[in-house]
Amino acid sequence: MVREISRILADCDPTIYLYGSSALNDFRLGWSDIDILVLTEKQISESQANLLVNLRRTMLADEPDNLYYRSFEGAMLTRSAFLANADDRVIYWGTSGERITDRYLLDGFGKTELIESSILLYGKDIRKELRYPDLHELYADVNRHYKTIRKYAQSTGRNFYSFGWLLDISRCIYTLRTGKIISKTKAAEWALQNNLCPDVHALTTALNVRKCPLKYRYDKDTFDYAETLGEVVQHFADVLEKELKAIL
Repeated sequence: MVREISRILADCDPTIYLYGSSALNDFRLGWSDIDILVLTEKQISESQANLLVNLRRTMLADEPDNLYYRSFEGAMLTRSAFLANADDRVIYWGTSGERITDRYLLDGFGKTELIESSILLYGKDIRKELRYPDLHELYADVNRHYKTIRKYAQSTGRNFYSFGWLLDISRCIYTLRTGKIISKTKAAEWALQNNLCPDVHALTTALNVRKCPLKYRYDKDTFDYAETLGEVVQHFADVLEKELKAIL
């Protein structure tokens, strides 16, 4: 993937970082994304953007048995636009698809991971130019996660990501208490050790599924259970709400 991206952007002096679960030693095939960030010295041309926006699908078409291409997510834009949160020609790869857009903002969780644990895959390292998000920014990000959980996780579906709400809440509480970012798996382990989740069985199951998603991918009972987690998630969100209010 790095070879193809750097070839297409050869005249733009790209820098390519790997961050997120892959860099935190928490990548789980069948669940996790492979998060990358590509920063260039000059703006990506329209023709380059058209090649890049479909690159995941192009590479997968050439290697249909590859298990990883579909997992890549992230953005490609100029370094100056990224640092200034400015408009630019941006290639975005997400879970639901890909597009060419004009803005990309990385939240405080992503910025912290980029500074502390990312891996430089290609180009010039510019991490010294990055600024740590302050506690106010991290609080705002956690609050946005909390509102998303309240809005979209009242009921849950038959998929692994229903368990993911419990891991997200664990991570948010950890960050509020420590000001630090750790992997979702470690956050869930920490939450269990500190008896933070009202439903220990649910969080334990979520952690087991997180650690070995391929083991459970055809397990009917696991997906039946995932579909019932809405109330459990909301009760754990109550704990997160108390943590948020305690900081105010």
